[in-house]
Amino acid sequence: MTRRTRTTLADGRELFYFDRPGAAPRKQADLTDPRPPDPVVPTSQMRQDPLTGDWVAMASHRMSRTHLPPADQCPLCPARPGRAPGEIPATDYDVAVFENRFPSFAGPVAAAEPLDEQPLWPVAPAGGRCEVVCFTSDHSASLGALPPDRIRTVVDAWADRTAALSELPAVAQVYVFENRGEAIGVTLHHPHGQIYGYPFLPPRTEAYLRRARAHRERSGGHLLRDVLDAELAAGHRVVLQTAHWAGYVPAAARWPIEVHLAPLRDVPDLAALTDAERDDLARAYGQLLLQVDRYHPGVEGLPYVSGWHQAPTGAGRELGRLYLQLFSVQRAPGKLKYLAGSESGMAAWVNDTTPEAVAARLREVSG
Repeated sequence: MTRRTRTTLADGRELFYFDRPGAAPRKQADLTDPRPPDPVVPTSQMRQDPLTGDWVAMASHRMSRTHLPPADQCPLCPARPGRAPGEIPATDYDVAVFENRFPSFAGPVAAAEPLDEQPLWPVAPAGGRCEVVCFTSDHSASLGALPPDRIRTVVDAWADRTAALSELPAVAQVYVFENRGEAIGVTLHHPHGQIYGYPFLPPRTEAYLRRARAHRERSGGHLLRDVLDAELAAGHRVVLQTAHWAGYVPAAARWPIEVHLAPLRDVPDLAALTDAERDDLARAYGQLLLQVDRYHPGVEGLPYVSGWHQAPTGAGRELGRLYLQLFSVQRAPGKLKYLAGSESGMAAWVNDTTPEAVAARLREVSG
């Protein structure tokens, strides 16, 4: 069973190590941050757009965050003699999770007040929680290249933190995600992801819940369950299937490459997965990441966003269902998809390919 060890960094932020079964216990040096306390005080607030109802976080302290440092100055690498200490004091680790030094959301929630004394613009502290998940101590590795037992440790860390953040009064939904590649906008090359505990339901979740409620009233069904069943019945957009998981290109995919990975059993979030489902996920997810990396000949390290959509922690939880959405902006070798006026300005999407063609290519490179 994966072992979790908790400690705190010099500025009071939490750090968790997740180690494989049988790994040696953590030493005191692994738990002691040698740096002097130097906290970054979050100044995030969120303001509601009166035209859409969307909450927008204003996190001005993030302007000073670390940006693409050389490998010998990476703050996510393990401690090494002769180099400045980073965020993780251990000399080696399997998976490490810590509170983000530059969070978009942090702390408790508070009632909104009118900005400039205008009720049109509610403003409130951007409460919630942001964490960083380091998949491996190897700076040059990638999540998809890890063996299944190491990916399983990552899955356990995701599940543990999902459960913990879901208990926080400030958190309405937990989103686990990875941004990979400079084309996506990463600021650190070390293989890592993030976890956001949102203090509100994001626009995509709000839109889904409206559709899911209408679907239930109309048909009595569960929208995400019915979508999965329909994709499996159609078959031609399915790109992998295992004992517990299925991956498919959604029928109305927006991105040049987009794949959803869903459990065959109805579960609300990562924390609800059984050991067998987690073992199978480690294999299935590794296979999916290899497939997308092989998609474009000559493209090494496909840029992508990969995020776990989980049920809300409160109202609407019964309508949620766990699934992964992975997408890439790489539409062809040497060519990226940029959001043009229709997509950026009006959220009216145009895809330059078809889901069926993408699915066929992903099956072709499945190995």
